[in-house]
Amino acid sequence: MSLAPSIPVPRSRFNTLPLAIGLFCLLWSYAFVAGKIGVTHCPPLILLAARFSLAGILILGATLIRGDSWSLTWRDAAIFAVLGIANNALYLGLGYTGLQSVSAGLGGLIVSANPVFTAALAALLLGEGMTWRKAGGLLLGITGVTLIVWHRLSVGTDSLHGIVFTLASLASLVAGTILFKLLAPKGSLWIGNGVQNLAAGIVLTPVAFTFADVHAIDVTPSLLGAFAFLVLGGSILAYWLWFHLLKVCGATAASAYHFLMPPLGMLFAYLVLGEHVEARDLLGIIPVALGIYLVTRPAKAAA
Repeated sequence: MSLAPSIPVPRSRFNTLPLAIGLFCLLWSYAFVAGKIGVTHCPPLILLAARFSLAGILILGATLIRGDSWSLTWRDAAIFAVLGIANNALYLGLGYTGLQSVSAGLGGLIVSANPVFTAALAALLLGEGMTWRKAGGLLLGITGVTLIVWHRLSVGTDSLHGIVFTLASLASLVAGTILFKLLAPKGSLWIGNGVQNLAAGIVLTPVAFTFADVHAIDVTPSLLGAFAFLVLGGSILAYWLWFHLLKVCGATAASAYHFLMPPLGMLFAYLVLGEHVEARDLLGIIPVALGIYLVTRPAKAAA
């Protein structure tokens, strides 16, 4: 009796997407705390101009040292430069100005409304389907965020001036997200991120030295640590992960993870900065988590 040859069973690939999502959420949330520390010791525009310039130099310098080929056309490079102005210079320039008079927790909270506006514009401009499930998830997410915002504002520790700047930074992030999906630049995201950072640094540097006071910089270990994290963890790794998620998940689903920023941001702000967090702040986590599940859960395959 002959035995049939055994057929090797192919090994399933390890899914790295959950790790990318988790790391992105942690880095993006903590960046608000690092930014709050940074603007306490340095004018925000100077801090950002130095951050973007150094990040761009490090990314493109590493690319050159490794001998990687330049994979961007002139069109793609120009698109990444425009994205750098929207996603880096405007978004964080306005956001860090707001962080001077709002808490790190509230700053992250306002920016977490990104999924709602992104989903609406993605349905109009990108043709991404808006199902009842997605709409319900987005509504739950914004409800949870609103519960936290309402309570935070009732405490009266954050200024309206700072909130306006933070809302403007939110608009810049939404615009940059839609532009990335609409223009769809090709080539390496790593090199594209370097172009973005360098473009943002070039745009912000003359503005920073015109309107900010260099003598206001207070060089401390806290400032140096925050700056190192913002360059390496924020501008380099977190932004690369963000554009990777946009490509893999789509604008609506990727943006939905911003609903995780309020609880994570408040947790980091409490642990590092000692910002007060009450139980009512945490009630919004339940609808936020359910909203993310509804927005990002894959639809059932058609028969």
